[in-house]
Amino acid sequence: MKKLFLVGFALVASQMSFGQSTLGNIMQRLSFGVKAGGNYSNFTDAGFDTEGLAGFHGGLIVNFKLADKWSIQEEFLYSTQGAKTKNSLLGLEKDLKLSYLSVPILVKYHSNIGIYAEVGPQVNMLIEDAKNTGFDKFADKIDAGVAAGIGYQFKGGSLKGLGIGARYYQGFTDVGKFNSSAVKSDFKNSVFQAGVFYIF
Repeated sequence: MKKLFLVGFALVASQMSFGQSTLGNIMQRLSFGVKAGGNYSNFTDAGFDTEGLAGFHGGLIVNFKLADKWSIQEEFLYSTQGAKTKNSLLGLEKDLKLSYLSVPILVKYHSNIGIYAEVGPQVNMLIEDAKNTGFDKFADKIDAGVAAGIGYQFKGGSLKGLGIGARYYQGFTDVGKFNSSAVKSDFKNSVFQAGVFYIF
């Protein structure tokens, strides 16, 4: 009976040790950070004249290291984007400002000298719609596409963890949610972002 008890205890202890070791390994690979920067956005394939609109983004970073030079990075960003109309959609010049919670999930390749490249899908969830457009709902609640970028992150010294980056996002889904016989709603979001970040 004692032998059976000792075997059972050894099995439970080994499982607990394995679980703690696995959790510890995962935590060692995880890192967190913050980022902020500017946006320059516009609509592509729009059936009305537009110009770029300046905005900003900011939020949190979660990075999981896969290998020496590879990682997966997920971000949770507040991002303002949209476009300026030019005497077309509403008969006057107007800023069509949209606010999103943007969640990119990016595969990142890190070089030995600190330069990195990234690419992956992104989903945007509408937080605030464009105002005074003449439509009850101007934009769809969900926007999805692909993001890609490059940047530099310091790998050592007092600036370790600090980085700068530039990224382009191209939406694949239609932005417009309104119904109009004069204006098509099948235009897409496009955003250029540049900013700074810090990984703890």
